[in-house]
Amino acid sequence: MTNVLIIGATGSVGQTTRNYFLDNTDDNLTLMARHPRGLNVNDNREKIIQGDVTDQSILAEALKGQDVVFAALSGNLAKMAESIVKAMDKSDVKRLLFITSMGIYDEIPASIGAGGNLSSNPMLQTYRNAADIIESSDLNYTVIRPGWFDNSNDTNYEVTHKGEPFGGHNVSIKNIADLVVRLSHDPKLGSRDSLGINRK
Repeated sequence: MTNVLIIGATGSVGQTTRNYFLDNTDDNLTLMARHPRGLNVNDNREKIIQGDVTDQSILAEALKGQDVVFAALSGNLAKMAESIVKAMDKSDVKRLLFITSMGIYDEIPASIGAGGNLSSNPMLQTYRNAADIIESSDLNYTVIRPGWFDNSNDTNYEVTHKGEPFGGHNVSIKNIADLVVRLSHDPKLGSRDSLGINRK
């Protein structure tokens, strides 16, 4: 049994991943969100922490007893990544799974759409900055770079590593959730790596 902190639990990726954990594991979940209203908690396996990811005192409380942190956030990701790394450095929790975006390393080939790369899309800069902060930490991190995600029900996906060309344009949120569960249960899988994920 693994104790997992999901930061951004009310977002689309956070919610789908939460449900995937509940349906496919016996793990215990801590759901952290700024506005957790509407979350129907499984009292046997879940608890809620309300707060902002940049609040160090709330993060310190949320990290107690956790094995894995999964962050699926939007906004100023660099600031959020910095806060998470700082709090984790002060805790006993070292496993961080963090969602960014494809294209942050200019890894999307022209055949898929190179216009989605950072060099053509400056909106990706905060995703790249967040990845740089995490990669310069001493945590056992995995940066996850999904393609454009949708709500398809397929589980057919491929993973690419940093330095390899991205494999495809889209991916289902369910596929992301499956990868997160696998990473949560194997601390060596994707360790200190940046993984692209796309539909096969």
